[in-house]
Parts: sequence; structure tokens; C-alpha cells
Amino acid sequence: MLRLDHDNTLPFLDASVLDARITGAEGAHRTLLKKAGPGSDATGWRDLLVEPDDALLGRVSETAQEISEEADVLVCIGIGGSYLGARAVIQALTPYFRHPSDVPEIVFAGHHLSGTYLHELLQYLEGRSVYVNVISKSGTTLEPALAFRSIRRHLENTYDDPERRIIVTTDPSAGALNTLSAERGYRKFEIPRDVGGRFSVLTPVGLLPIASAGIDTSSLFYGAVDACNALASAEGNPALLYAAVRSALLDGGLSVDLLSVFEPRLHGFGLWWQQLFGESEGKDGTGLFPSVAQYTTDLHSIGQYVQDGQRTLAETFLMVEDDGGDLEIPSSDDDLDGLNYVAGKTMSFVNRAAHNGTSRAHADGGVPNMTLWLENVSPKSIGEAIYFFEHAVSVSGYLLGVNPFDQPGVEAYKKEMFSRLGRP
Repeated sequence: MLRLDHDNTLPFLDASVLDARITGAEGAHRTLLKKAGPGSDATGWRDLLVEPDDALLGRVSETAQEISEEADVLVCIGIGGSYLGARAVIQALTPYFRHPSDVPEIVFAGHHLSGTYLHELLQYLEGRSVYVNVISKSGTTLEPALAFRSIRRHLENTYDDPERRIIVTTDPSAGALNTLSAERGYRKFEIPRDVGGRFSVLTPVGLLPIASAGIDTSSLFYGAVDACNALASAEGNPALLYAAVRSALLDGGLSVDLLSVFEPRLHGFGLWWQQLFGESEGKDGTGLFPSVAQYTTDLHSIGQYVQDGQRTLAETFLMVEDDGGDLEIPSSDDDLDGLNYVAGKTMSFVNRAAHNGTSRAHADGGVPNMTLWLENVSPKSIGEAIYFFEHAVSVSGYLLGVNPFDQPGVEAYKKEMFSRLGRP
């Protein structure tokens, strides 16, 4: 199970303030479990773990098996929570380098408005066996809808059976994709109406692409189930402590929370975390701004600012107890790089030392930080981390006095954009 170390925040916090925030987090936790707070009709992400639907998991696996056997490429079309969770898990749980024929290549579209990207993607798909999973509750969100128009035309012009290759993941009954699915005979998976996009990775939204990448979705899902059960009690609950510490740091005048990873494959998980916390907390002029760093790479870019810049930062390190980095460092006869002092040690040992040194240096430089430790990078551990952050951000939102499950500000840019596009 996950382990939270918050010692490097304590010198920056008044003990009485932290105690008050912990008490508040316990109350927010009870509110969440009782479905008594704002947005309680959007907490189905927790319900699906309390009562798992194994038949649905089986159907997802069967469809993924078909895709694996017949497709070279699965194009996942979606934006926001309709792609970030799947991309995060796939990046975390697939090898850095693997033979392209092992499983279908998973590519993403509809998550921006680059015509160049879409044009080059269509060229790339030529001559390959392609399946498409289009993911949208409404079916009318601009970015994925435009991408789907072009990619659907490619399938219709290329295959005799395009309807078999298109799978929609959408609202149970409403929206454009339901109409299109009924007319064309596309297969359909449902997005539960009580699950918002950024909380949807453990629904078919994320599970189908993840399973198609060859990842054990049952272990992923039941890792989240285990975390849901473990975090149902307020006593010794690290998700509540995480929310309480962040709330106290915000009250202390900080404005940014930097999630820093030392394993590159977790960078995409950080981007999922960024959306989860940004859309859930950033309302009514409050909330910590979530940002992501990949260390040690970014210690050679923004590291100077983190160490010595404006003291507006808090930091969360996402670390792995067993990162698999057991490659032993060889000795060198000439020792021209002067590194024989670490010969015989593992890369994992060096990476851990880098984390320990960075967390200490940043704390000494005025950056309070805490470390969330995963047992390893496995489907079970990633599932646990997904639920941990979903639970923590819900509690954190209630502590801030906002509805953590809506995103009214997202509509502002759309209104201005559509007015310039001449939308009727």
C-alpha cells in the first residue's frame, strides 16, 4: 500500500493549523462517503469500486483481445479525462522499448487542434490495420469530434467493414455518438453519468485502451478496489493527511504544488494528476496550481528556480520503493569520469540518493515537500495511486469549500472560441 512521508513540511507548518486541517479533512472524508457534499451525484467513480462489475471487465478484455489480434494501431480519440488517464497508465506500465508487433500501437488524437498532427497521423495510418475508439459523453466536443470526422472517413474509404473497427465510449443513451452508433452499428461502451471525465480512467474510458495495450486491467482495477477499502476509514488515512497538509500550505501563502517524479514513465501519471487537481480545486479564486516535473532531467532546467526562485512552491515527490533499476554500475580502469566510487552500486541506489538529496536541499531552500511512495510500478500499485489521488482531491476540494466535481471555468474559452468560429 502507499506510504506518505510529510516530514519535510513540518518545519513550515504551525502544528495547531495542521491539526485543524486534519480534523477538517476527516469531516470532508465523512461527507464524501455519505454523499452529502456538493457534486455528490458525481461520485460514481467510488461506487464502481465498492461494487465491481466483473462482467464489464470481461467484456472490455474480450474487445481488447480482438483489437490485439487484428489491429496494428488503435487510435483513441478524446480530450481531457477521455485520454489523460489511459495515456498515463499505458506509459507507466509498458516497457520503454519493445517490439512494435507485441501489441497494437496506441496513438491518441482529438486532444488538440493541430491540423499538422492530424494530417501526419492519417498518412501514418496508411497501410496499417486500424481500429478506433472515440470517447466523448456528448459526441460534440470540438477537438475529438473534428478528429473523428477525418479518421472515420479514412476508415470508410479504406475498409469494407469500418463499422466493426469503430468503438464508441459515450453516455448511456444521450448524445451524438449514440445516434451515430445506432445508425452505423458501432459497438458501444458506456460512461457512467455519475462519473466525470477526470475520474473516468477506471471505466471503459480508460480500461479499453489500457487493456488493448496488453496491460492487466483486472489487477489495475482491483488495486484501486484495495485502496478504496483501505482508505474508507479516517484513522491513519494518508489521503486525508495529504489533503490536510496541502490545505495548510495553501493557507500559509503558497500557491503552486509541483509533482516531481524520478521515474520517467511516471511523467504521464503526473499530467493526469495535474488535470485531476487543476479542474477539481481551481475555482472561486483558490487552490494550489498543479505542475509536473521529471527529475533528474528537470533539475538541470527548472531546478535552479525551484531551489532559489520565489518561495511560492510546495512539492510532492512520487517515488517507487522498488523501481526495477537494478542495473549494476561497472567499474572503469581509467576512471576518467571519476565515478568509480559508485561502481558496484545500482542505478536504483543512485536514483534514490538523488531523491533524498533533492528533497533535503529543496526543504533547506524553503520548499516544503512530501513524498508519496508506491511499492512498485505495477498495475496494482498504479491502481492504488489512482484511487489515492481521487479520494484526496475530493477531500481537498471540500476543505477549500468548492465543488470538486464540476469545471465551470472550462466553458469560458469555448464560448469565446465558438463566437469566433461562427457557431450557430
